[in-house]
Amino acid sequence: MTGEPPPDDEWAESGDDDLPLGPDGIPRDDPQFAGRHPEDPRPDDWPEGDPQRWPLDWRGLYPRERWIWFERLWGDVCTLRQRYRLPVRSRWWEDSVQVEALAALSAWTARYDSGEWDDPPGKLSLLFELERLESLLRDGHEPFHPDRDRVAFDMHLLELGCQPPPGEGLRDAGW
Repeated sequence: MTGEPPPDDEWAESGDDDLPLGPDGIPRDDPQFAGRHPEDPRPDDWPEGDPQRWPLDWRGLYPRERWIWFERLWGDVCTLRQRYRLPVRSRWWEDSVQVEALAALSAWTARYDSGEWDDPPGKLSLLFELERLESLLRDGHEPFHPDRDRVAFDMHLLELGCQPPPGEGLRDAGW
C-alpha cells in the first residue's frame, strides 16, 4: 500500500461539509483512521484490488468497518436465505462457524453474480455445496426473521465493539 489516496472516481464527495466519503458512504474523518490516509478505509494488510471486496472475517477490521462488514453480511444473508431457501436460524451471528460460512457463500455468489466468475461447473459446485451448508445452519434457535431479529443483531454488534456510523445504531429501540 502506497498511502496515496485512491483516484477521484472511486470516491464520492459529501455535499454540505465536503468531507471525503468512501465507497460505503462513510466519512473518512473519523479518528479510528488515524495513522493512515483519511480516505483509505483498509487496514494495512487489506488485499489490493476491488475496493468493494471485503475480507471473509471481521476480526481484523476497525470498529466502524466491523459494523459495515456485518451490515453487508446481514443484507446478503437475507437475500441468500430467500434465494436458496437456506434454513438460517435466529441468532446465526452468534455462531462464528455460521458467520464464516455465510460470509464465504456471500462472497462466492457475489463473484458469479457480478460476472467476475463465469464458470458453469463452478456455479453447479456452489449449488451442490448448499446442502452441506444447510447442515451448518440448522443448529440454533428458531427460524431467522429479519424484522424480529434486527435489534438483537445490533445489540450483538455493539457487544463485539462495532461502531455504527453516525445516526445509526439500534433500530426500533430508540437509539
